[in-house]
Amino acid sequence: MLDEMVFRTEDVPAAERLSYWAERVGQTYAPVRMTSDHAHDFRATRRVLDLGAVSVWQATFQQLVIQRTPKLIRQSDPELFHVSLVVGGAGACVWEDHKAVYRPSDLHISDSSVPWEIRTGKDPVTVVGLQIPQSMLPLSSGMACRAVPRRMPSREGIGALLAQFLTQLIADTARYQPSDGPRLGVVLSDLVTALVAHALESDNAVRSDPRRRVLIRPIKNFILGRLHDPHLTPAVIANAHHISVGHLHRLFATEEATVAAWIRLQRLEAARRDLTDPALHSTPIRAIAARWGFPRAADFSRAFRATYGIPPKDYRHRVVDCGTRLTAKRLVH
Repeated sequence: MLDEMVFRTEDVPAAERLSYWAERVGQTYAPVRMTSDHAHDFRATRRVLDLGAVSVWQATFQQLVIQRTPKLIRQSDPELFHVSLVVGGAGACVWEDHKAVYRPSDLHISDSSVPWEIRTGKDPVTVVGLQIPQSMLPLSSGMACRAVPRRMPSREGIGALLAQFLTQLIADTARYQPSDGPRLGVVLSDLVTALVAHALESDNAVRSDPRRRVLIRPIKNFILGRLHDPHLTPAVIANAHHISVGHLHRLFATEEATVAAWIRLQRLEAARRDLTDPALHSTPIRAIAARWGFPRAADFSRAFRATYGIPPKDYRHRVVDCGTRLTAKRLVH
């Protein structure tokens, strides 16, 4: 099993819990300032996995305002990137003159060397993330400054790979030895490097073609709102946006997949998320498939296995088993 530490605010008196949490976060990341509507009895838990120079963690906490101020940066800067995958809840981050809203399935990348403020919503937030030294990312300082902090998608491409790696790792640490930790840390640093580099290249491509940027966003939103429709085709999409099918394919030429492949991937990702949802555990897989535009269960099963390397039924069982073991570990602690 990988080496890990667990922190719970319930381990200290109620009046000390928020300050205890801020202190622990400061020790495992960087000094921050925290306030909360629940300061009188703040509830939070955090697991930290030791992967050598990299650490992976899972945290659940009540409403918070977290600030990394210029004064705190001057006092102590460990020069870390902080990558968070939002699993539940929502929040907003402000840095300099920028603001981004984070919801479930979003990736949030911040920098201990840059002042920022995060405000979470009223509901508890659950986050899986990692901390990685800036020196482990082979990016120039100019690239790094442009890259973080920012919001990145985790439902496609490299973001999806990183999100799946993090969630699988945190769900089941028993399959790994402590000596695996540094090797897993290197893999994670490579994925973060690839994600940031890809995002920068995509931004450059978008800036070079403003008209493409204007067109591609509403087209993708149109697709995402109609994934349930099995008759959604490139021709339907092109007709709805008053362009030719050829023009639609040219717009997607610089994307990670063709139009049809992008639709299929979004449908599979939506179905995969439903398969991991405990509230939908009793919902038949064929119903989940139909909900996301796969009227034939056999077609869905083949596509799912080709994409994720495992049949949807086995994937659901694996996720449920991992969740059960994780819950059991928490109860033991």
